[in-house]
Amino acid sequence: MSGFLNMIHLQLLLFLLILVGIYARKRGFFTDETRKNLTDFFINIILPANIVASFHVRLTNELAENAGQILLIAFGVQFFQWGLSKILYLRVAHGRQMVVRYATICSNSGFMGNPVIQGVYGTEGLMYASIFLIPVRIFMWSAGLSLFTVTSRRETVKKLLLHPCIIAVYIGIVLMLIDYRIPTFLNDTIVSLSNCTTALAMIIIGSILADVDLRTVVDRLMLYYSAIRLLLIPLMVLLVLRLLHISPLLTGIAVLLAGMPAGSTTAILAMQYDCDATYASKCVLFTTLLSLATLPLLSWLVQITR
Repeated sequence: MSGFLNMIHLQLLLFLLILVGIYARKRGFFTDETRKNLTDFFINIILPANIVASFHVRLTNELAENAGQILLIAFGVQFFQWGLSKILYLRVAHGRQMVVRYATICSNSGFMGNPVIQGVYGTEGLMYASIFLIPVRIFMWSAGLSLFTVTSRRETVKKLLLHPCIIAVYIGIVLMLIDYRIPTFLNDTIVSLSNCTTALAMIIIGSILADVDLRTVVDRLMLYYSAIRLLLIPLMVLLVLRLLHISPLLTGIAVLLAGMPAGSTTAILAMQYDCDATYASKCVLFTTLLSLATLPLLSWLVQITR
């Protein structure tokens, strides 16, 4: 039950950090420009440092095998989500349909997932989570983005190969393969930046949620989508991985990452391409708040179904 208790503790911590972000936004500490710059700083510096730090482990045959498994699992999850997005929202109006389809394919596993996985499964779990997120980013820039606009294969490949988080994975893998220990001062710098991940991520999310009126959030489509995003997808992942006898560690990581709320990029892209940006923001808000309850539930289910 330690994993479940760790998740409860972590969710309470995340909730308080989200409240800090909401407070900061309400008090005017976060302007739109400040939030954008801080988000860019997080994605391009803090998160890559967090990923590099997660690869500071000694490579073993078991670790290499697990890395291959989690990559295949991640691709399977992404194809499953893409398939669901094509068939479950056929009667939804076009603007909102694009929003909920994208938010089904692309969760907040990159932004919120790393802090959660690190809190529950430690450094080793964070390393596997970094690998799991490779297919997530591929689908985000291909199938996901194509819902709002036409994307070229060359542009998709370029964005993938040059994304700071993917480059961080390359660096981490190389350091692990050659078993090279970087100088202490550089390692301590990377670790110090990495330690900012959880607090900064949740504060930024809180500042985004502060702009949404809670009284207008819930409707039938929102409840329907939230059930798919937060329960149906991760429970199906749990069922399949248990039937395949995948290790508890990889199963737990995959289930929690599959159960993450709607990605914050949902609102950004909806605004940029004139879809229902307000509804997209509500999806991010509602599923993020609900995930504070559903993620501990998923963690508990992973524990009791071993």
